Amino acid sequence: MPDIVLATLNAKFIHSAFGLRYLMANLGPLQSRAALAEFDIHQRPVDVAESLLAHGPKIIGLGIYIWNAAPSTELVALLKRIMPEVTVVLGGPEVSYETESQPLVQLADFVVTGEADLKFAEVCRRILEGQPPAEKIIPAPPPEFSQLALPYDLYTDADLEHRIIYVEASRGCPFECEFCLSSLDIPVRQAPLPDFLGALQRLLDRGARHFKFVDRTFNLNLAASRAVLEFLLARHRPGLFFHFEMVPDRLPASLREVIVRFPPGALQFEAGVQTFNEAVAQRIQRRQNYAKLAENFRFLRQETGVHIHSDLVFGLPGESLESMAAGFDRLVALRPHEIQVGILKRLRGAPIARHADEWQMAYSPNPPYEILQHRLVDFATMQKLKRFARYWDLVGNSGNFVEATPLIWGAGSPFAGFWRFSEWLFAQAGRTDSIALLRLMEWLFRFLTGELKLDPRLAAPALWHDYQRGGRSDKPGFLVAHLSEVAPLQATPRSRSLKRQARHQA
Repeated sequence: MPDIVLATLNAKFIHSAFGLRYLMANLGPLQSRAALAEFDIHQRPVDVAESLLAHGPKIIGLGIYIWNAAPSTELVALLKRIMPEVTVVLGGPEVSYETESQPLVQLADFVVTGEADLKFAEVCRRILEGQPPAEKIIPAPPPEFSQLALPYDLYTDADLEHRIIYVEASRGCPFECEFCLSSLDIPVRQAPLPDFLGALQRLLDRGARHFKFVDRTFNLNLAASRAVLEFLLARHRPGLFFHFEMVPDRLPASLREVIVRFPPGALQFEAGVQTFNEAVAQRIQRRQNYAKLAENFRFLRQETGVHIHSDLVFGLPGESLESMAAGFDRLVALRPHEIQVGILKRLRGAPIARHADEWQMAYSPNPPYEILQHRLVDFATMQKLKRFARYWDLVGNSGNFVEATPLIWGAGSPFAGFWRFSEWLFAQAGRTDSIALLRLMEWLFRFLTGELKLDPRLAAPALWHDYQRGGRSDKPGFLVAHLSEVAPLQATPRSRSLKRQARHQA
């Protein structure tokens, strides 16, 4: 029976708890006395408590994040009610700042703030020796990579088969964007390349296919990022997929010449734009060269097979509805495969809080702490923006409507066109979740042909082609009458694990 159980509630089963594996790898002599237990937020906290306590632990370490803060609070309350003698130690970004005001922190025994890779082991050792720390809140200084044992051998064969494998070549971020906690992670530290590449090789040898690099700025150190890309390119085989978060205006020739050699669909770049409003960007300390950003997007779309996932944030201080609309249209014109429309969140500890009074920024008190309104965008409009973002993810990002989506705006403004569709769809559905694909497709067909008066002979083939990209061959009943002379799409190979990206690539 382990003395220490490391646990967290992942957002989905497919995710793996990277932080827990770092803690486990760096427990030293205590590693043999510890176990890893992963759950997800869809499981009942009482069932999670039962599973954890069945191990008979003396210490339970919980990773707390914005997506699991609420169920974790319920879980810790249950643990302390059922077995108060078990020591609960919290860690993670959600409890690393503003700790005093959190009910979750009040329920727990100890909280390790910051990067707890090494500090957690020290805290556990003291607790097990009967000399627990005197203070409840225990800060952990950022460790150097040379001090850390890498965690990659802790991924199980089941993880490699069914989960996203998280890796990191660096930690920290040199930028100071105020909405992001990474702005506090200074300095940037690089993993020792020989050790890191050796760990990647072992994962590849064991059959790992889907890697997500969690580096906040993978292409900051050009020599290191090129070395990693060349390593992966030399070992590429069908079915491998690598995700990187890139600085969008930093893509020099030394990286381009490697990127162009990857086959289509092997790479995904997450390129965060966040805002095209230069005054807003300056206000929140975000630095980027928009001309270079646009040039890099054109290069990626025209000369590579990279899947581009780009981000905008709605609700930043000083950004009006008109400004957000102009930024959305500008990003659509750059043709990323996906545009993640995020709603501003006031993360605990993020410097964005300093603008609250001036811009009358009101946030939800509950996770994920999304903005409710500010001086330029009232609550009702912000709600419409949130519906816009959700419907855009279902339609524009999903890969289920690659041909049909541009029909929503035609030759006009993408934002204005999709805003109109979003309002119409909400009037029909009354909700933004649990909408079946065929039902959504039928509503889109009705909107295109009824509201926009588009010829069904144009709308129906686009929707049917999109339907086939998902691997289907039948004709939806509401389209049959308009498809008598339309040939089916030629079949294209699809990845079994990355359906969304595969539909975009097809």
